[in-house]
Amino acid sequence: MMKNFLYLFLIGILFTSCDDEVNKKQNLSNSSGRLNNLSIIVDNNLWEGEIGEVLRENLASPVDGLPQQEPLFSMNQIPPKAFSGFVQNNRTFLKVGQSKAPQFEVVKDTFAKPQTGIFVSGPSKEAIIETLNAHNDEIIKSFKDTEIKEQQRRISKSLKADKLLEENLGVSLKFPTAYRYAKTDEDFFWIRKDIPNGSMEILVYEVPFRVIDKDTNVIGNIIKMRDSIGKERVPGPTEGSFLITEEAYAPYLFTSKIDGKFAYETRGTWEVKNAFMAGPFINYAVKDEKNNRYVILEGFVFRPSATKRDNIFELEAILKSAKLK
Repeated sequence: MMKNFLYLFLIGILFTSCDDEVNKKQNLSNSSGRLNNLSIIVDNNLWEGEIGEVLRENLASPVDGLPQQEPLFSMNQIPPKAFSGFVQNNRTFLKVGQSKAPQFEVVKDTFAKPQTGIFVSGPSKEAIIETLNAHNDEIIKSFKDTEIKEQQRRISKSLKADKLLEENLGVSLKFPTAYRYAKTDEDFFWIRKDIPNGSMEILVYEVPFRVIDKDTNVIGNIIKMRDSIGKERVPGPTEGSFLITEEAYAPYLFTSKIDGKFAYETRGTWEVKNAFMAGPFINYAVKDEKNNRYVILEGFVFRPSATKRDNIFELEAILKSAKLK
């Protein structure tokens, strides 16, 4: 009888704790902060020393594929004593401190929602640096995934009601009403958003497997594909000008996933043949096994003499919303 009572008592405590945790999460404030702006919670002396150097090297490293150097994240250092009140509502934060043993933890919705926080600590600066370097890829991915979701949430507030892509290519894409179609064919779509002193562009089309998989030189095949499409479908401002991959710099090639499907991710710079125009691009070649094709999703930015990180990031969030029907 006593065992049953103790069992029921423990179960009651467990459910009460769970309810308290749920209520706490529900009562959290909405998170805030600019996209790709990261709060670093660390003592001033650590920020100004080797630990700060490692944080800046890892998290403010240049974004791949941009024509000028721009940091992966803009960082604001905050002393631990100042990390309270509304400051804790920042959507992303990394807290660094001392502990008896090395520790690394990713937490969600601790002070606000949605929020991603990372705690890194250790008994010495050497141990902290080792932990930061060992988990660098995970740190970047955690924060970037959070920011992509936030960008997509903002985009969802003013979605363009669109069926053209789905009806013609079997692809759905979530993009805002600020974008419009610049060109529409049965198998090629060009979508544009005008911005001050420039534009943001999206291309969607398909190619057979053999275009990219014909040999092991994947990056070379993607460049040839882009240049061929550019010459045929994306004219420049003057007679005989057209979009190509910038010849002076090889693009970066990664693997990724779109809608759960394997994709080649290419980042680099484009230029217009026979015209003085250039900028960054991001390209996803999504392998659609069911339809024996690659679906090509590309975004590129024209914004001379201005930063472009956040423009490319917006395009990345749109392209990653793609669904293949």
